[in-house]
This record gives sequence, structure tokens and C-alpha cells, in this order.
Amino acid sequence: MKYRLTLYFLGIVFSVVAQTNKPIKTTFQTAHEWRPTIDVRADAAMIYGVNGNPTDTANYVSFENRVKSWADKGYETHFMTGIAWGEYQDYFTGKWDGKTHFDEGQVQQNGDTIWHGPMVPYIVPTPNFLKYIKEAHIKRVLDAGISTIFLEEPEFWAFGGYSEAFKKEWANFYGFNWKPQHESPENTYLSNKLKYHLYYNALNEVFTYAKEYGKSIGLDVKCYVPTHSLINYTQWQIVSPEASLASLSCVDGYIAQVWTGTSRTPNYYNGNRKERVFETAFLEYGSMESMTAPSGRKIYFLTDPIEDRARDWSDYIKNYEATFAAQLLYPGINNYEVMPWPTRIYEGSFKTSADSDKLEKIPGSFATQMQVMINALNHIPKTEQKLSGSQGIGVLMSNSMMFQRFPTFKSYDDPQLSSFFGQTLPLLKRGIPVKTVHIENVSFPETWKDLQILVMSYSNMKPMEAKAHDHIAQWVKDGGVLVYCGSDNDPYQQIPEWWNTEGNNFKAPSEDLFSKLGIKDPYNAGIYQYGQGKVCIIKQDPKHFVLKQDQDTEYLNTIKELYFSKTNKELAFKNNFSLRRGPYEIISVLDENNSETPYAVKGKVIDLFNPEIPILDHKEVLPGEQSFLYHIDNSIENLKPQVLVSASRIYNETLEKKKYSFVARSPINTTNVMRISLPEKIKRIQVKDAKGLPVEYFAKWDKNSKTLFLTFENNPEGVSVSLKW
Repeated sequence: MKYRLTLYFLGIVFSVVAQTNKPIKTTFQTAHEWRPTIDVRADAAMIYGVNGNPTDTANYVSFENRVKSWADKGYETHFMTGIAWGEYQDYFTGKWDGKTHFDEGQVQQNGDTIWHGPMVPYIVPTPNFLKYIKEAHIKRVLDAGISTIFLEEPEFWAFGGYSEAFKKEWANFYGFNWKPQHESPENTYLSNKLKYHLYYNALNEVFTYAKEYGKSIGLDVKCYVPTHSLINYTQWQIVSPEASLASLSCVDGYIAQVWTGTSRTPNYYNGNRKERVFETAFLEYGSMESMTAPSGRKIYFLTDPIEDRARDWSDYIKNYEATFAAQLLYPGINNYEVMPWPTRIYEGSFKTSADSDKLEKIPGSFATQMQVMINALNHIPKTEQKLSGSQGIGVLMSNSMMFQRFPTFKSYDDPQLSSFFGQTLPLLKRGIPVKTVHIENVSFPETWKDLQILVMSYSNMKPMEAKAHDHIAQWVKDGGVLVYCGSDNDPYQQIPEWWNTEGNNFKAPSEDLFSKLGIKDPYNAGIYQYGQGKVCIIKQDPKHFVLKQDQDTEYLNTIKELYFSKTNKELAFKNNFSLRRGPYEIISVLDENNSETPYAVKGKVIDLFNPEIPILDHKEVLPGEQSFLYHIDNSIENLKPQVLVSASRIYNETLEKKKYSFVARSPINTTNVMRISLPEKIKRIQVKDAKGLPVEYFAKWDKNSKTLFLTFENNPEGVSVSLKW
């Protein structure tokens, strides 16, 4: 619900949208004004950019008019823009303050600026740039009455760091002159640590301003960071503050930007380098959940029906199902960004097949399937149910994973982030729902909840603070089991950092941890008792578990033995994951597994990945596939008339004696399908548009499930359905 205030000041009329700040479960982002082809019916619309989006400004409409167009259609309106790039040409060309600022772009070693779009480089967030963001963008947004702000993608490229602006920030931060990052591991680490700090500071400063200015004009401002996962940024050689932002009181939460484009980044497993979209997505969503859950921040999970790279529609559909299933396997998350850029999805044209150059708009069947899926996101509940599989195994991560990716120095190589995937994929591929744990969050008690075994390595990351080891040691002392994998001979072990300065003289940060765990030099491989817990040291970098075939046996056997000794339960190897969330069931069957047995579901279900939403008595999911099902409950108490699944959102439901009516809304030029639970076969159906004119439809009664299948063409203005029996 919204209301509009009209303010009169010096003869000028300002129209301000007053927000209710009701709980938002689903949202999406768009740079466009409302139009019937993209009315996706989420709770909120994130209006992108005061000046739009650099890659999508052909039909420019003012920010205030774009906000009004969505608010007028019943949407809660929020604001999103980039913090590392955006439609900021007025800043760089000098229009804003009379000075050009192209020297504030991120620059590579060869002197080339790293560009995001025309006249917009990726930005070194200088104090002057932050002043511009606050004054020219955030203030205007708040003055328009919007009280929820998303600043996305705080990104500094690892191969950047050569601009004059960055050199100046280096001197200010470190107190000595800039050093080229390619000359030594020490310089690389220092450079990336500064990049990390710059965007941590940028978000802190801008969000603090937003909250303070908002309060001065009567707004309770909420601030969120849409960001790729730590896994993806590390893979793509980007530095970002990630988990550390949760420590800022001005950050209310995140959007986990995970989709086909991030999750299809190849990795190694069993000596084979290839795309593993489901598995990577599952780990990406997990890293975002573990980043936020201990601190209680709100998080939205994003997935995208297509992606930035031009592929064919069948590729998009397969990988959309994989990432969609992965996000739903986290039972404690039920807030979603249902899609980015709906104009690209509904109005763009893409290849009809991988071997054809023919382009076409979204196939009608995929539009229907997609709308069934995203409408389910408006309803899917959290659950106390656990994802199937042996629980309690976690892998430690750190923001410093991003610091060692570029450039590569002699004696250090981590192809495709294999040290991380070496710890996770051998477990995940065998049906073990491995968690990720952020070292930045070890001070939160919630981090350790239900964790039995923690796997870690400092081969691909380093602890940024010594106090993290105190929390890890205490957890082991209280009964936890720690598995450390690493030879500790990469060149980053010897950079000047806390473990070898200020009175410490450890050769590697692991030695500080081992000393706190009661283990003495030479820290040999083996199992050690500490308090009520255990420590296992494996003197091998975990990348070796996946870079060649059949090299994970020792690692798996160690985890298996330690898991049994800790829990008195066998570590269950299987080829699938499944989770029930109310009537919904999500299933993924893994390939590259010793078992090729399909996952079988019995009982009446609706197949939500099938645009015809058929009723099935039996469903088999094959290796390499995912499934999304709705279980039909024919118990007496659940026979009330209701729309079970639909490729539209349902409004204005009315139930009278032997009559059920509602209004369905979804984008124009798409086909609606729905399954409606009813106590008896229908005697009369009326389907009308917003003007009261008849709408052509097809209906079919299924007596076994007591559901009516109904289909007609969608309309965002609403299609009224009246059913009598």
C-alpha cells in the first residue's frame, strides 16, 4: 500500500511516493518504466539508476516518472544502482563539478582503463566520487520518497590498481608510496587488501549518509548490497568486501547475485575441467547464506532465466532449472529477486539453437514455465526440514581468497580455484550437503551451530586477523573436529602480516593456529586431541584432490572416519539431494557419481518445470537433472477451493457457497496455465478481461486429483475467473 503526498514549496509542486515498508518477499530490477510486457508481479520493483542503466538507455524516462509508473501499478518501489560503475558520465566528463575524472578509473598494468560502458570506467571510489554519489543520486532518491536502497557490485578488478587515483589512495592508506602489484606477492596482497578496504569504506560512507539524511526527512532507510558470491568474485579475479560488510550497522542485507553466468564458470573435479552449473550454484548460494545468517541480515537469492552471454534458449532453460533448484535447497531462505532486466527476458531475441544464428523472442512455453516458477517464489515457505544427507560438515572461506588470484607467481598456482573446490566437490558430488563457513563470522555463535567437522586450508587464502584462531581453537576445545589441508609453501605465506610481525615469527599462519591447538613444531601430519575435540593435519594442498583422477580417496576416508567418531553415524554417500518445503519438493540428481540410479517420487504431484503442469503419479529424475514438484494433498481439510500453481499471480480471491472467483495478472503476450483445487467438478466457468469482455479459455477436469486445469492468455490488467459447481 502507498499514498502520494503533494508538497508545495515556492510555487513548485513535488510528488512524493510514501512507502509502507511492508515485508517484501519477491523483487526484481529494471531500468524501464512500467510496460505491460514486463509486469512480472513481484512485491517490489527496484528502479535502476537515477540516469538509468549504462547498457539500457535507449528509451530514457526520468527517474521520478519511472518510479511513479511502477507505484501506480501497486508495486513497492526501491532504488538500485552500481557503486563501482553506473550511468555516471556527468561525473567523468566534468558536467557535475567542472572537472573531468577519468583518472579515477581502474587501470591495468599496460595503462589501459578498465571500462564498463561508454565513458564509464570501473571506478576507484575516491572521496570526491562518493560525494557525487551522495549528492547527485542518493539524495534525489530519498527526496522522491524511496526508503530502500540497493548499491550493487562493489567491484575492483584484481588486474587493476595502476591508476593515479589508486596510487594516491595507497599512500593515504599505507603511509608509503605505491608499489606495483606484479613485482611481488607482498605487493599483490597489499594492493588487493586496499581494493577491499576502498569499497568497504565506500559502502559504509554512502549508506551512513543515506540513513542519516533519510532520518532527517522522516524516512527509515534500509540499505542492501547486491553482490556476486565470494566464490565467483575469486574465480573472476575481482576484489570486493563481501562478508565484512555484515559487520557494518548500516548494511541491512544482501542480494545473492548467482545465476547461470556465474555458475557455469568451469572447475576441476576428478581430473576433468568442465561446467558444473548446479554444483557451483549450490556452493555459491551457500557461501552467501553463511555470510549473512550468523549476523541475522536479510538476504534475497537471485537467479536469471537467461544470462549476460548470448546463448540459445535450450541452454538457458536447462541452466535456469539448475540454478533455480539450487537456490530452493536452502530451507531458511524465502526472499528472492525473481529476475533482473525483464525487458531483456521478455523482449530480447536469442538463438533458437546452439548451431543456428536464427534469433527469436522467448518461446511461449518457456515464458509460461518461468512464470509458474517465479509465482511459486511468492508462496514457498521456509522450513525446519533439513536438506537430505549427512549434516554438519563445513569448509572455511575468507575474503582473502580474492587476494591471491592475480598475478600468479612462481611456486603458486590454483587453476580454476581448485583448492576451494578440492575441499567441497569430493563431498558434494557424493550427496553430502557441505556448508561453507566464513572466517569473518567465527565470532558469532550462530556460525558454529550444528557444525561437526570444519575443513580448512591456507593454501588459497590467509587469515586477516589473529583473533579468528582463538574462536576456532575454542570450538575445537569444546568438541569440534578440525581438518587442515595444506603444505603451506605458497609465496603468500611469507608476506609481512600479523603472523610474522609485531613479535610473532611464525613461518605460516597455520603455525599460530596449531600452537593454540596445543600442537608443537614441526606440525606433522596426523590426528591430535585438543580438549574434547580433534585436529587432523593433511600435508597436501586440496587442489590436488581434484586436478587429477581418483586423488580424493585419502581425503574422503579421513572425513568418513572422523565423522563416524564424532557423530557415531556413517557418512552417507548418495547421488541426490531432496527437500520438502510445505507442498513443494525440490530434487537434484548428481552426475559424475558411482550411482546412476534415478530419484523416484510417488504420489500425486504437479510438475512445475513442465509448462503444461501435468498431474503425475510417478516422477523419475535422472542424473544431471533437477525437478520442482507440488504435492497434492487430498485430505478433507485441504480440499478448499484454491489455486495451487499458476503462471500468474492471484488477487481478490472470493469464496462463496459453491463459487470461487479471483483475478489473475501476468505479463501480456504470455499464456497462463493453472491448477485449481476444487471439491467437485465445475458446472460453470466465466473468464473475462478487465473490461468485462469474455476471454477465450480451455479447461479440463481431473477427477483423481480434484483439480481443474485452466489456460488462457495473460493480461497485466487482470483476467477475472469465476467458477461454480
